[in-house]
Amino acid sequence: MPTKTDVQTEPKTGASRILVAVYIVLFLAATGRSIVQIARDFDAAPLAYSLSLVAAVVYLVAGISLALAHRSNTWRTVAWIALTFELVGVLAVGVLSGTHPELFPADTVWSGFGRGYVYIPFVLPLLGISYLESMRTSRGKAVVA
Repeated sequence: MPTKTDVQTEPKTGASRILVAVYIVLFLAATGRSIVQIARDFDAAPLAYSLSLVAAVVYLVAGISLALAHRSNTWRTVAWIALTFELVGVLAVGVLSGTHPELFPADTVWSGFGRGYVYIPFVLPLLGISYLESMRTSRGKAVVA
């Protein structure tokens, strides 16, 4: 008899694991870069370097919450918040780094929409949102027990 389930027991594909792995790699890269920038030359670009550290934290939260999103609505909500914050951040910094380069005298993770990271910071939240949406649509489907 078909039953409905609200929470999946495990991620559906290896693609979700790759997504989480990319978030963890970006967390490590952004953390390392921002710590070095802050330690060496914080006075040159305090806003830019601080935002790089914020981006690193967002990548960690997004990675963890995406890894656990299949377990509960709470983790899905945390993932939505992190991904939305990340997307707004990369768009805002991307635009500002082009229109007001004096605010970003040195490249950061989100400068130029993630140009220094092959635009992965721009694409990644879109992939994460797509993954969360696919979870939402699959939760409503009947599962044969």
